Amino acid sequence: MPAEGAREPPHARLHPRAVPDRRLVDDARHRLLDLINSGTLRPGDRLGTERELAARLSVSRSTLRQVLAVLAEGGVVRRVPGRAGGTFVAHAKVDRDLSVIVGLPEYLRRQGFVAGTQVLSATMSGADDIAAHNLAVPAGSLLIDIARIRLADGIPISLERVQLPAELFPGLLELPLGGSIYDLLDSRYGIRPDEVVEHLEVAEASSDEAALLAVNVRAPLLAITRISTTSAGVPFEFSHDLFRADRTCVTFRTRADRAAIVRRGAGDPVADLRSPVSSGLG
Repeated sequence: MPAEGAREPPHARLHPRAVPDRRLVDDARHRLLDLINSGTLRPGDRLGTERELAARLSVSRSTLRQVLAVLAEGGVVRRVPGRAGGTFVAHAKVDRDLSVIVGLPEYLRRQGFVAGTQVLSATMSGADDIAAHNLAVPAGSLLIDIARIRLADGIPISLERVQLPAELFPGLLELPLGGSIYDLLDSRYGIRPDEVVEHLEVAEASSDEAALLAVNVRAPLLAITRISTTSAGVPFEFSHDLFRADRTCVTFRTRADRAAIVRRGAGDPVADLRSPVSSGLG
């Protein structure tokens, strides 16, 4: 086998080009990971040009490209195209576990992030039809309306809007709102979530959302709508969170014995999806 970076003999070009030795790729990948894990390269650092990085790792540029492709797929580095782009050490992603009821600051602390909050607004507002329906209150009822930016290690991670029935939480707006709303409602009002229903969708950042979250306009966001109820079945929270997709992953946990699986019997009819189904209106 020719040495790393050596010119191939003419007859070798008659055959499909061999991929770089897997051992070279793995060795270079581990050395680059060591630089990242040791803190020599930190989240957000630019790795330099291909030529510079290949020389630093003592590999060819073709081997380096395989290393970077593997690390980019795993979310360790991110590659930004364009003249001002390059390859950067990726920021660690926040794991948003939808199977656990806990405030975001606790999620962040458990994963080693420094949690922070910027309160954008905290006001009273009248419930629109959507909020009124989800909180089971008459339209126009007074709601506590809180908008906040959540930070992980000082970087915006999510934009959240929380709406709560004002009659359930008198004086809430006079309290500090930078921490966990769940902890605050539990300690001050004895109300805690017994059931939480969350819906996850993908959205695009508007110009205002992009500015607040430090992303590009139309960047992908994870939109989570949440309704929390007490053990008595009283809904008390209607929230809409926008998480940066480049900084967040979502975990779902499902136990098999909780899933209702309906099995079709041998004689049950099967819909034919190749032809339209008659609505019975014509």
